Amino acid sequence: MLREGTRTCVGARGHGCPARAEVSGRSTGARCDECARLDRAHSVAADTVADDPQPYHVYLAWFGPGMVKVGITAVGRGSARLLEQGAVCFSWLGRGPLMAARRAEEVLRAALRVPDRIPYADKRAVRAALPGPGERGAELVGLHTRAVALDGWPESLERMPCRLVDHSEVFGLAALPSVDGVVSELVAGGAVGGEVLAVAGPDLHLATARGAVVLDTRLMTGWELTALGGAGRGDEGVLTVPVREVKGSPGVQEGLF
Repeated sequence: MLREGTRTCVGARGHGCPARAEVSGRSTGARCDECARLDRAHSVAADTVADDPQPYHVYLAWFGPGMVKVGITAVGRGSARLLEQGAVCFSWLGRGPLMAARRAEEVLRAALRVPDRIPYADKRAVRAALPGPGERGAELVGLHTRAVALDGWPESLERMPCRLVDHSEVFGLAALPSVDGVVSELVAGGAVGGEVLAVAGPDLHLATARGAVVLDTRLMTGWELTALGGAGRGDEGVLTVPVREVKGSPGVQEGLF
C-alpha cells in the first residue's frame, strides 16, 4: 500500500534529487527532467559513452513469435540485462570492445530487420500464449545462423556459437493466464494486492479480485510503501489504483476500484 503523500524523484547515478521534485505517478523512470538528463549523460544505452574499456556481448533476445531484438550488454553483467528486459530466451552473438559491439548491433538491426527495442505492452500481450521451447528456439537459431554469416562484422568482435538460454521457468510463465488489465499509475493511499503468478522483467503478473493484472514495478520507485494488512483480512486481492483495460479482456475498468 502507498502512504499518503507524493512521489518524489529518485535522483541520478547514486545521488538524491537536490530538489526532491515531485514526479508523475505514470512515469516508469521516477526522475525529474534534470535528474533524467544527468542519468543519461553517462549511459551506454543513450550512446553517450564511447571509451568504456570493458568487453561487451552482442545478443539476440526472443519475447514472442516475430518479436526478436538485437542488443548489447557488458560481459561482466552476464545475463542480468536479458532478465531485466523479460527476454523469454536468448543467445549471445558476439563479444568484443564497446564500439565494435555497437557497430555490429547496427549492422544486424538493418540486415535482419529486427529492432533494438520492443515495447513492454507487446511483450505482455503474448506471454500467456507462447509456443513451446522448440518453436521459439528454432526462430532464434535461424536468425543466429543468418547473423554470423553476414559480412560487415568488425574485426575486433569475436563471433559466438548459438547457445540458447530459456527463462520461461525462471519467470514462471507456465499456465500463465491472459492479462485482463495493467496498472497505469500508483496513487497516494492506493493499494495493490494479489497472488504473484509470474515475474518477467519489471512486470509482476498478479491474480487479483479484478482478474489477472500486471504491475510494472518501476512505477513503485519514489513512493513510500507499507505492507497490506496481511492474511486473514480479506485484502490479498485488493486493487484500488487506476488500471487500464487490456483490449479483448472486458471487466477491468480504468479508474479507482
